[in-house]
Amino acid sequence: MPVISFANAKGGAGKTTAALLLATELAHQGYRVAILDADPQRWITQWHELSGPQHNIEVISQVSVASIQGHLRESSRNADYTIIDLAGARDAIVTTAIGLSDHVMIPVQGCAMDAKGAAQILDLITLMEETGRLKIAHSVVLTRVASMVTTRALLTIKGLLSARGVNVVDTPIVERSAFREIFDCGGTLYDMDASRISNLDKARENAQAFAGEVRRLLPVKVIRSQEPRRLFRIVRDAA
Repeated sequence: MPVISFANAKGGAGKTTAALLLATELAHQGYRVAILDADPQRWITQWHELSGPQHNIEVISQVSVASIQGHLRESSRNADYTIIDLAGARDAIVTTAIGLSDHVMIPVQGCAMDAKGAAQILDLITLMEETGRLKIAHSVVLTRVASMVTTRALLTIKGLLSARGVNVVDTPIVERSAFREIFDCGGTLYDMDASRISNLDKARENAQAFAGEVRRLLPVKVIRSQEPRRLFRIVRDAA
């Protein structure tokens, strides 16, 4: 069961939107998904309360440093993927979740503050790797990208990050009204009325492409090689 964390030390980077889009798309494709809502804002919990029970999705709230390993142990029995939505911070629970993840997604909008928040997470990952002698797979995902941004501009951004040794997923999360509507009205992209939501087909295509890329990065056959208790000691030291 792959564990995927979404982390940026700055709030408002599109982290929760990216996490929920991935979770709902994977669930739509038939995968069982557990979401650990470790963001104090509880946006995904509020979405779940608004939406009601969702097929293939379980939302776990009240996640703490003390409880996260137990939640992951439980979800490993029932879920194909576990997604952790983290606070816009660099604290003990963020550090713990990163250390227990198979892949860390770092959402970044095209602004300096987001870049600084992402840099803090990248620095934390480097520290944990050096301290614990382990490898933490991670990627940047560009979020809230304007639909008019050209492919050339995106390639330029990706090139700049890649030159610094940062992997960038090929699929950006485009700014779409449908993505905002999920949090306002609940449900998923597949519950919406295409006659009422503009470019709903494009929004669905975007979510499908992002989920497809994540599935290629992390097929459900992934088996964790690190022992969680050892990881827990490491991340407590790095926090």
